[in-house]
Amino acid sequence: MGLVVGGDFESARRAYDWLRAVQLADGSWFSAYRQGIVEDRTRETNMSAYIAVGVFHYWRVTGDHRFLSSMWDTVCRAIDFALRHQHPGGEIAWAVSPQGEVDPMALLTGCSSIYMSLKCALAMAAERNIPKPAWREGLLRLEDAIRNRPTRFNMTKSRFSMDWFYPVLCGAVTGDAATRRMERQWKKFVVEGLGVRCVSDQPWVTIAESSELVLALSAMGDMEKAQIVFNWLSEHVFEDGTFWCGFTFPDMTRWPEEKITWTNAVVLMAADALFDLTPAAQLFSHAGWAKR
Repeated sequence: MGLVVGGDFESARRAYDWLRAVQLADGSWFSAYRQGIVEDRTRETNMSAYIAVGVFHYWRVTGDHRFLSSMWDTVCRAIDFALRHQHPGGEIAWAVSPQGEVDPMALLTGCSSIYMSLKCALAMAAERNIPKPAWREGLLRLEDAIRNRPTRFNMTKSRFSMDWFYPVLCGAVTGDAATRRMERQWKKFVVEGLGVRCVSDQPWVTIAESSELVLALSAMGDMEKAQIVFNWLSEHVFEDGTFWCGFTFPDMTRWPEEKITWTNAVVLMAADALFDLTPAAQLFSHAGWAKR
């Protein structure tokens, strides 16, 4: 998605071609590969389903219907994999272990990610005039769990800032409820003038979570606050202009030292949401999805 925002469509297509080629028979992917070799055979529901967001994003930017057609079966199988692991309460089990056992625990952040994936998959289905009632039902059940049944998410991650803003970022929580959620834990996670803590009890600000908060705020329509947070990040770059992963405070030590691609990708996405760089700038916009 970062490549698409940057206009490198050929590299993005190559990435999607690779994903299509290595998708497993059940519609999932392994959690980690390095140079084509599998490193972690866990199969995570949210990581698998999220290809729907990427494909929809590519199509929104390029209008390439041939690409959408070529990826449709891949998206369908990925979404079906996730929904096969949905519990009666609406939440979705987070993973299948390397031994093939389903871990029944549900993650709020992961399920929020799947919620966004389902929205994008349904939007693509509508574009192709293909009814997907099971997907719609799964989306509504998941929405109810995220909005009204917090105890269904039994793998506690409340220390992590993503659990705070992901339900807003994905659009499961909107309007006044979104405003209340953001205000209630703002001071717990946000370090004024610096960014967002990855974990509430650690003095570590991360650029990725800070950029995702920008996306969540812009999705709500709070562009002023989104711009303020984004401006905090501008000085945390290497000599080549790429962004740090994060830093500790108050000593302001850069950590870790690695240059991370997905950190820079989400900075690009946040910039797109703020400055309308591409036709998919409003991908997460609550108002935009309400019109669908």
